[in-house]
Amino acid sequence: MSGPWLILPTYNEAENLEPLVRAAIDQLTVAAPGAHRILVVDDDSPDGTGRVADRLAEELPAVEVLHRPGKAGLGSAYIDGFRRALAGGADLVMEMDSDFSHDPADLPRLIAAAGHADLVLGSRYVAGGGVGGWGLGRRLLSRGGCRYARTVLGVELRDLTGGFKCFRREVLEALDLGGVRTDGYGFQIELTYRALRAGFRVVEVPIVFRERRTGPSKMTPRIALEALWKVPALRVRPPRR
Repeated sequence: MSGPWLILPTYNEAENLEPLVRAAIDQLTVAAPGAHRILVVDDDSPDGTGRVADRLAEELPAVEVLHRPGKAGLGSAYIDGFRRALAGGADLVMEMDSDFSHDPADLPRLIAAAGHADLVLGSRYVAGGGVGGWGLGRRLLSRGGCRYARTVLGVELRDLTGGFKCFRREVLEALDLGGVRTDGYGFQIELTYRALRAGFRVVEVPIVFRERRTGPSKMTPRIALEALWKVPALRVRPPRR
């Protein structure tokens, strides 16, 4: 096994990527010295993010890049990244945003929690967690979306829409990644729900989510609406293993 792999999906993150990768490497070196990888999955970003990623991969042995031909969605980027990590022997596979919304300093805590759990969620909505830099409307949308998903799916986890996670490889191997039907927020909900239904132990650790460091938000009404109408379908047609 090759230790933890961190998957970073990117689209127009040229300003954020280099400082994020360097900060993440510092933390992974502490948490998993000598056995970690960072995989940048870039969707042909027009701002040159892919070129930044290639330069980092040339300089830093722990970094590699997966180039995709165009913008195909967050969920499919993660799935392609998961498959590459599993093929590379990862024992843990992590996901996080590429814009400093998630703090790289939290990576060691998620890795440590995976010692007694199959899937670890970085949670904004448990004691000690929170959000920073959001207006009231976005706070209400996020909390409302989580509460809606929890109610419809009948689960007790507090933060189902977050994208800061650590999977043990056994979870991803057991789930039918080819059958995932959602993207964005819905993708995060679906994978966690699939893991719960498959009997894996899922835990939450508190994190503080902050507004992205630079660039416009990738959140769109389509992403939120997709989660709204696809969540009930997960309950009606249970996820496959």
